[in-house]
Order: sequence, then C-alpha cells, then structure tokens
Amino acid sequence: MTGLRGEAAIVGIAELPAERRPTGPPRFTLDQYALLAKAAVADAGFDPSHINGLLTHGVAESAMFAPATLCEYLGLALDFGERVDLGGATSAGMIWRAAAAIELGICDAALAVVPGSAALPQSRRRPAAASNWYGASSNNYGSPQAEFEIPYGNVGQNAPYAQIAQRYAAVFGYAPAALAKIAVDQRTNACAHPGAVFHGTPITADEVLASPMIADPIHLLETVMRVHGGAGVLLANADLARRGRHRPVWVKGFGEHLAFKTPTYADELLNTPIARAADRAFAMAGLNRSDIDVASIYDCYTITVLMTLEDAGFCAKGAGMSWVAQHDLTYRGDFPLNTAGGQLSFGQAGMAGGMHHVVDGARQLMGRGADAQVADCHTAFVTGNGGIMSEQVALIMQGD
Repeated sequence: MTGLRGEAAIVGIAELPAERRPTGPPRFTLDQYALLAKAAVADAGFDPSHINGLLTHGVAESAMFAPATLCEYLGLALDFGERVDLGGATSAGMIWRAAAAIELGICDAALAVVPGSAALPQSRRRPAAASNWYGASSNNYGSPQAEFEIPYGNVGQNAPYAQIAQRYAAVFGYAPAALAKIAVDQRTNACAHPGAVFHGTPITADEVLASPMIADPIHLLETVMRVHGGAGVLLANADLARRGRHRPVWVKGFGEHLAFKTPTYADELLNTPIARAADRAFAMAGLNRSDIDVASIYDCYTITVLMTLEDAGFCAKGAGMSWVAQHDLTYRGDFPLNTAGGQLSFGQAGMAGGMHHVVDGARQLMGRGADAQVADCHTAFVTGNGGIMSEQVALIMQGD
C-alpha cells in the first residue's frame, strides 16, 4: 500500500494545563499560537530557523490568509502552509499532512499548533460576532443545515450523540455501567497527570450514573469537559529528528474518511468513518491491533470511545461493552487508554480538543508520562473525530 514511509517524526510537544477559567489577561489567538509554538520548539531543542512548515485551523483576528498571517507574526518563512478544517479530527489531520509534506521534501520541520482559550480580548466599540445557534455549524442563508435542520431543532452535539447511543442500545443493548467505566478509568489517569482539570478528583461508576442526565442515555460525567488551554507539536525530517532532545515519534500510518456532515445524511449511524480510516492506517504502517501499546481515542462522549474501539477493530461490533468491562483502561492496565485523562477528564481545549490526544500519545512514546507512564510503550494508536462521528482520522505512531 502506498503512503507514508515513517520518516517524519514528532520531536517536540507542548500542552498548557487545563483551566476552567483562564488565569492572566486574555490573549489573542496570535499570541496563543506564539506561546505554544515557542514551547514546542524549545521542547525539541531546535533552532527556529529549521522550521519552514506550519499548519493551522484559523486565526480569530484574520478571516483569511491564516498561514500567511501566522508566518508574518511568528517570523517564519514557510515553504508549506496549510489550513485544516475537520472539527475534532483537525489535529490528527494536521499530523499526517505535516508528515507527508516532510517526506516529500516540501519542508524540513513543521509546526502544528492549536490554541485553546476562547477568552479573547474584546473591543469596546465592536461587539463580538453572534455565535451559531445552539451549536449548529452554519446558520447562514443558503446553508443546508439552516434550511433543513435548524428549524426542526436538530442542532448541537448532545442530542445527536444521544441518538447514536439510543440506536446502539436498540441494536446491541446498553450496559450503562460499562460506559461509566470508561469515564472512571480515564479519571484515574487524570489523577496521575497534574495538568488535568480533574487532577486529584477520582470518581466511581455510581457517581457517573448518578450525575445529571444530559441527553438520555448520556450523563453529565460522560460528556466532554470544556476548558482553556492549548497544545502544539513540532514535526521534523529524519535527519533533524535524530538530533533532537527526545526519542523521535515516527508517524507510520494514517487514514482519513469523511462520510457526511450531520447525522441526517448518514447512511448508517452505527458504522462510523473510523473503520475505514483505521484499516488504512494499520495497513500503511504494516502493523496489527495487537501491536498497540497505548491508545489515544477521541472521547467527546463515552459512546464515542466505545464505538471507536469496535469500529477500529479492537473488539467485535456490538461487543464493546463486555470488552470494556473485561479490560483495565488505566495507564497501568492491559489496554492503556487516554492516559492523561482524555477530554472527559483532562479537558477539551481548542478546536474540539484533538491535539490533546496527539500530545498524549507522543508523550508516552517519548517515555515522558511521569507517574502515568505506560511500561514498554513503543506504538500508539491515535484518533480524531469531527462533527457527529462525521469525519475521522486515525494515526499510527511509533518510537525507535
């Protein structure tokens, strides 16, 4: 199969602590990019002159020319600039695009940065633009969502994910305690990671199931925790990577699949795009599911984790609940999952939080997990999920 040769690596990572309320004065997104970019470069021990690639999802202060705006602001002359728009799959999508550009020789090193604070400086004279209706992605005139979905209340994320969970329950059954266990195990991981918003606050399955019902059958403690923060990574070619400060994290395989935008147009809610993306990633890397030492799976809701485990091939379709019940998903268990807490317990910061999963996987492969380090960790599976299980990316990353 054609694809990556595994000759581009993550060499530096940066992740700000998760905060419910930002400390200090509000920063423009440009300043957030600069802060994270500088931290990722410093972490790698690189001279910034090596960097000639940059990936972004947009800049709040400039509606157009995002890569050029950042090029100018950061003082980096670029041979490769890319704006990626895949919702929660954006960050994982950035990683394989950067790796491909590096392997093609377009650039030597590339930054992929995702600011994570929405507390931006506000003008007193010009009010901020109104947000989209109830989480809808487009209420503009002519938008199919504005015409065919918003008037009927099919907006936001909670209800559509609950619809998927209800459909799953109707076809395969539903064990609430198994879904709660995902949240509990990830909270255990967060308690070993000082940067997590829920560090030092363990929970039990009973507490998860006793938390308020957000959209039946999804409880409050089964939903993502929005926070302020941000994350970024630096990728480099093989020559530079082997001169870096840390163990290189090679991008060995990827898959990406976009199936629809909203569930209204899904052929089948229970077969998610990660199935095709994961198959392509494993085939490209020449690895099997059994080769994975740590998984960083996008976790906006517990049902997302469950269905990803199934569709990515770690267990049979419909068997996810019994599989979760039989496995320890903590950093010290037999299937370490989201070892810094994931979005459920570390927190979701910036472009639906997907860069947290990339950083978490890279941190483990570098051997920098501290109290949450997975033993003998060499291969990671990372996913990103955009929309309502609409657009998904899978990555296979591996240490030397």
